[in-house]
Amino acid sequence: MKATYERILEGDYLSRLEMKQLAGQFFEADAEEKLIKDILLALHARQETAEELAGVVDALMERATSYPTVPFPVFDMCGTGGDQSGSFNISTTAAFVTSGAGVRVAKHGNRSISSRSGSADVLAALGLELTVTPVESAHLLETTGLTFLFAPDVHPAMRVLQPIRKAIGKPTLFNLIGPLANPYPLTHQLIGVYREDYQQTLAEAARLLGRKRAVIVTGEGCLDEASLDGTTRYTVLHDSEIMTHTLTAEQVGLSPLPREAIAGGDAEQNAHILRAVLNGEPSAYLDTTLLNSGLALFAAGAASSVKEGIETARESIQSGKALHQLLHYPTAVEVTS
Repeated sequence: MKATYERILEGDYLSRLEMKQLAGQFFEADAEEKLIKDILLALHARQETAEELAGVVDALMERATSYPTVPFPVFDMCGTGGDQSGSFNISTTAAFVTSGAGVRVAKHGNRSISSRSGSADVLAALGLELTVTPVESAHLLETTGLTFLFAPDVHPAMRVLQPIRKAIGKPTLFNLIGPLANPYPLTHQLIGVYREDYQQTLAEAARLLGRKRAVIVTGEGCLDEASLDGTTRYTVLHDSEIMTHTLTAEQVGLSPLPREAIAGGDAEQNAHILRAVLNGEPSAYLDTTLLNSGLALFAAGAASSVKEGIETARESIQSGKALHQLLHYPTAVEVTS
């Protein structure tokens, strides 16, 4: 690792295989924590490449929990975190809406590391079961179209790196590859990232990892979701072509609203917001969910445009299908009993 670290400091870029080999050493019992920390910081300072991100995913997936092969397309929608926005759990709320619209969603997520409420925190506050077995997960996807994947269960190898990540205290390549490390072989995906300059890199990494279509989104003010405030920039990978676009709330038939209007709170508060959105209560939270669900449906190929996706998402909520996904997801009590 030390020799590779010296190469990184000198400005060298690693191939996908070299990065896979380096990342594999991170998980070894005798790995030097300070050196791992220095490597992560050096890579992030000079900005990781798509090849390097794909290599880390390769190393992580070799150590991941195995999930059954399913005979249908699976979609994920999650962000890198790191935006420090304090917003409600946007992509988690949108997952219910998107699956209610007929897209099979395997939503990857974790408890909070840098925010007040991670996706797993709000799901727990809703009383839902965080830990399902791989077989149960595949069954949920087939029968209900929605499963939540608790990152520590999927990637037990990451536990050894948690103290290092907490000591660093800011985003690293492991934030960037989080959305790319879904245990299902995704072909379509929506990824939120807090820095616009990583959109192209993530799109290229998604291509290297076999995605046929992906949308990488950054909202105004470095939000790792689409925003009603100002301009949202999004990069689309379609087959092998990558193009970047922008949108505003007005362009897709929504009203612009300041970022403060979607402030969240702790897990209990965010659970209340999520329920209100799925019940169709008018608010900035509802419109933000519609925007992000619309982008998800566009990314999944279930809508020909973001605007069409928003209307499909609206129908998912108004018809009660999105709420049905919440009400029929396994609860912790059911699994325990």
